Amino acid sequence: MKHLTEFVADHKHDKRCGIFAVCSAHPLVLEAAMRHARDAQSILLIEATSNQVDQYGGYTGMTPDDFRGFVEQMADKHHFPRNQLVLGGDHLGPNRWQNAPAAEAMSHAEELIRHYVAAGFKKIHLDCSMSCADDPEPLTDEIVAGRAARLALIAEQTRKEKQGSSDLVYVIGTEVPVPGGAHETLSTLVVTSPQAAKATLEAHRHAFEQQGLHDLWPRIIGLVVQPGVEFDHTHVIDYQPEKSLALSRTIEEFDTMVFEAHSTDYQTPFALQQLVQHHFAILKVGPALTFALREALFSLAAIEQELRPAYQCSGLRDVLESVMQEHPEHWKQHYHGNNDERRLARGYSYSDRVRYYWPDHHIDEAYARLVNNLTDKPLPLPLISQYLPLQYVKVREGQLAATPHELIIDHIQDVLRQYHAACMGTSPSH
Repeated sequence: MKHLTEFVADHKHDKRCGIFAVCSAHPLVLEAAMRHARDAQSILLIEATSNQVDQYGGYTGMTPDDFRGFVEQMADKHHFPRNQLVLGGDHLGPNRWQNAPAAEAMSHAEELIRHYVAAGFKKIHLDCSMSCADDPEPLTDEIVAGRAARLALIAEQTRKEKQGSSDLVYVIGTEVPVPGGAHETLSTLVVTSPQAAKATLEAHRHAFEQQGLHDLWPRIIGLVVQPGVEFDHTHVIDYQPEKSLALSRTIEEFDTMVFEAHSTDYQTPFALQQLVQHHFAILKVGPALTFALREALFSLAAIEQELRPAYQCSGLRDVLESVMQEHPEHWKQHYHGNNDERRLARGYSYSDRVRYYWPDHHIDEAYARLVNNLTDKPLPLPLISQYLPLQYVKVREGQLAATPHELIIDHIQDVLRQYHAACMGTSPSH
């Protein structure tokens, strides 16, 4: 299997080459990604964020070791070779403990890094950009870099203790706004300036040298910047190459490094391809995948309502809405407006706060009933055409089984195919 450093080298040789990271812990999303990568005979980069997975369990209830076991079990189930699987950790730093003093938050962050590296994660995003309770706002480049270097030292010590190989790689820097989609309505974004990118790199280089990590620099493969792409609840800010051209050229000075672009969800296929060609060669995608999952499930629920009397239906959408109303902590700080606007956002927002609710046992039971209701007899083709038209074409051509599960997987894979094509410099295939 290629090391991630080799993908950077490939990109430096041919700027059409890139790699994308699947940022989700949902079993259906991971199945779709594994089956796609298996058929494409490519590696699969799966990343967990510091709020999803940490030494205390995160919001998924999984430690890094748990997450690795979960993903590897899924890989075995779907006949995806483990040696083609690469795990990454995203925004690893004091993010989860910002409300604590910096010393306490960084102590937690050091333990977080130990757990991720010990569990065999190979791509570590060091992100210490957030201010803690007793910090100035914003932090200087020197403070951010100094903290990142402390975590890198812990990572290297852990790697050596675990007799890990030198294929552990790092990403530094952060994007603005916050990961996972903007909280507020956006109309424009400020692209990272070349000067800011260089200042981040130089501060980190100096900080790593201060920690005695002189040999680490070639394994820092990515710098996170803002190339001018983002989404809020109802809008997408599309990539505009002319605004990031100067930034794009900056990374050409660094032989072992590319840019990493976060929040690329919902960009057009052509925009994704342009991002890769302009050296934003590591693309992150997460909410767009669970958004596609939600679309497929809502479509199947609509088909169910056409085929079954109301008393037999799963009521998936009503159950979901009820649970989200009873437990608003995952959306109430994000969705604003009147009751109708918040109701629409709960179901349809690009930020897809729904993704936090799928594990709820009431929703899971409704999902199981939905699939069961639609599995006992063939789904009528006209209804597939009505509610899942892209999948209908494949069903008619004999490329796709008309079962609920396969329709869901293929709908998620429609998004994955766009990213794969962008990273291969080709057009998406269906």
